Amino acid sequence: MKIQNINLPAVNPYKANQLKAEQNEHKTKMKTDKLEISTAAKQLSELSTFPAERNERVQQIKAQVQSGMYEVDVQQLASNLANHFKV
Repeated sequence: MKIQNINLPAVNPYKANQLKAEQNEHKTKMKTDKLEISTAAKQLSELSTFPAERNERVQQIKAQVQSGMYEVDVQQLASNLANHFKV
């Protein structure tokens, strides 16, 4: 009995599995995100976000709202909204 070569390329199944594993590994590496924050941004984030006067004003308004004494100036609010959306 004679078996002839039918011109099939040599296939190494272990090599194919290794290539698939490497491709999967590469894909997972590509999917990860990375965040870098500059030193200037870190310094800015450490600073207080509210100046002392603004913080005092916020506390006053909170106290007024909690006590029920806070009233909104409707005319001023309408004027500010109109000016804001006029741009």
